[in-house]
This record gives sequence, C-alpha cells and structure tokens, in this order.
Amino acid sequence: MHLMLQTLQHVPAYVLGRRTDVLASNKLARAVLTDFDALPVPARNLARYYLLDASARQTVGDWERIAAETVGILRLEAGRRPHDRQLADLVGELTLCSPEFTAWWNDHRVLRCTHGAKLHHHPVVGDLHFVFESFPVPGDAEQTLYVYNVEPDSPTERTRSRAGRR
Repeated sequence: MHLMLQTLQHVPAYVLGRRTDVLASNKLARAVLTDFDALPVPARNLARYYLLDASARQTVGDWERIAAETVGILRLEAGRRPHDRQLADLVGELTLCSPEFTAWWNDHRVLRCTHGAKLHHHPVVGDLHFVFESFPVPGDAEQTLYVYNVEPDSPTERTRSRAGRR
C-alpha cells in the first residue's frame, strides 16, 4: 500500500484503519489535510484531527458536515465491534474533549462512507475542491484506501495545472 500511495503523485491519497486511524498517506494528502507522519502515532487519527485539532475547523470546508459524518463512521464501527476497547477509548476521549461529538454520537446516525466531495481551504493555494472514492484493501477488511480526485476543468484543476508549470 505504501508503494501504491507513492505512485499516486498527483492526487491526495491515504489509508485508514477501521477506527479512522491514518495508517499511511502520500505527500499530497499530508499537504492538504495535515502532516500525520509528523504526529505521534496515537494522534494519527482522522476523527481526532477533525474534532480536536483547531486548525481542522479552519481548513476543512463544511467542517460541521465532515466532522458529523466521521462520527457516523465511528458509530457504524462501534455497532460492528461493540467490545473494541481501543474504539471505546477513542469515543471516550472525543466525548470528553469535543462538545459536538457528544451531540452527534447521541443522534445514533451511522455512515458507510464510499464516496463524496470535500473542500479544503489551503493557506497557500486557496480553496481546493475534491471528489473522493474509497476502496477496501484486498486481503485486509480493516483498511480502506481513500483517493481524492479533481474534476476536469475545475478551478482546482486549473490551480494544479498552474502549480505544475512552475
């Protein structure tokens, strides 16, 4: 998977574990989201990033929707594995540290996220609009590859093209 991520040089891509742990990411994913590789291993988690990192609220477009969907992903996993101690610890941490988490968790909404759209406010290049697809990793049902793509002839594609000419 690491080799595959490196071959995806022109789009952000990362691999998530079932608790939204960021297991691997490519250079563009670290530039668009946050540099998960620079964080201590326990902090390399998408739910922690969205719900506890103040910078996420500034850089993730439609933060409230994305964060609430992430809670739905965790709730789906909690239903599948009710005795998962690590997941229970993560839910406890988010309950204590994020007021929004508790409200969304208590909604009992579940989500299996296979595709969608995301907006990121990048401090250098501006707004970046992506569509993403997720792919279960063959041979490991606990890992999912997420690939962000850019719509052809979109403002993000034109920004990427200009940056590539420099």
